[in-house]
Amino acid sequence: MKISRTRSTIGVLAVALAAGGLYWQQQKSALSPEQRYKLQAIERGEITQTVSANGTLNPVVLVNVGTQVSGTVTRLYVDFNDKVEKGQALLELDDSLLAAQARQSAANVRNVSAALDLARANEARMRALFEQEYVSRQELEQSIQTRRSSEAQLAQARAAADKDQVNLRYTTIRSPVSGVVVDRVVDLGQTVAASLQTPTLIKIAQDLSEMRIDSSFAEADIGKIRDGQQVRFTVDAFPERSFAGQVQQIRLNPTTQQNVVTYNVRVSLSNPDHILLPGMTAYVSIVVARREDALLVPNAALRFKPPEEDPGSKPVAGDVRGKGGKGGKHDRDKDSGSSGTVHVVDQGQLKAVNVQLGITDNRNSEVLGGELKVGERVVVGENAVTSGGKPSSVGMRLF
Repeated sequence: MKISRTRSTIGVLAVALAAGGLYWQQQKSALSPEQRYKLQAIERGEITQTVSANGTLNPVVLVNVGTQVSGTVTRLYVDFNDKVEKGQALLELDDSLLAAQARQSAANVRNVSAALDLARANEARMRALFEQEYVSRQELEQSIQTRRSSEAQLAQARAAADKDQVNLRYTTIRSPVSGVVVDRVVDLGQTVAASLQTPTLIKIAQDLSEMRIDSSFAEADIGKIRDGQQVRFTVDAFPERSFAGQVQQIRLNPTTQQNVVTYNVRVSLSNPDHILLPGMTAYVSIVVARREDALLVPNAALRFKPPEEDPGSKPVAGDVRGKGGKGGKHDRDKDSGSSGTVHVVDQGQLKAVNVQLGITDNRNSEVLGGELKVGERVVVGENAVTSGGKPSSVGMRLF
């Protein structure tokens, strides 16, 4: 008994749904296109096309200060965010071993200098004796060779002493530029070792009033970007503000990740208030094209497709390339534009019109050619229908 009731209920519901669908279809067919579809008038205006990507804010010059000698940090003169001048002491390393080496080199210079004085005196004595024929020429030449060897040893000892003095001065790490300390990676008492790779001790941003953005753009967009183009960008720290910049350089070194090729586009910008900080994420938009007084068609109209059962839809008009382009002044761009189809209401029926398109801002597209005119209304969507046969934004409820 229960099974029979269930089957009866299902049958009633199926009949009700079929009847409701048929009724709704009849109501739609009875409506005029102006009631059934959402229409929007074609207008002229300005349109701007942009390409977007994410990037990172960096100082124009970021100097990694390292050390050429090893040692233990004994003094720290600067910390994070400190302003420093060129030549200012940043930190000092323990110089005990290097100071001892410098003293040893200085003593060696004095020792070799004394040996040179003796060699010169011997040479002078040999010359006097050779003139009196008391010594042979060979003995004279040996004294000359001894003097020259002592001179070379003295030059070598002085060079070693100079090297040790330079290494001793390197125990005081000084700033190579004027700027702001953005990172300090060593602490007091830490031992640093200078081997084949110079360790980084402190990072200094030379000037935070001028910064740059390193962003990655896909290869599909890179052909539209040129040096000097205007850039707008935002950062998460100030979502309500928009900042300006300029394309400085398109780096020719591509990066490939998961078969996606990107190029680094460097953007230069001014930061006079120092509110933009290194490391911030920037959401970059580059203006690649702009048109004024262009004929604009909504992108929703290009996406619209009439229902297949619509009896009032006319066949698509033929290709309009080369018909003079009532859509704009940019005939030079016609060959590079894409084509699309929009629908207009003509004598109570939908008429499909082919148009040739230019740039787009993802909301509207520029019309370069076609039969569209200013003020003509295109279909951008379909209205919902109520039981009263009037357009409504609320869908029909069966139960």
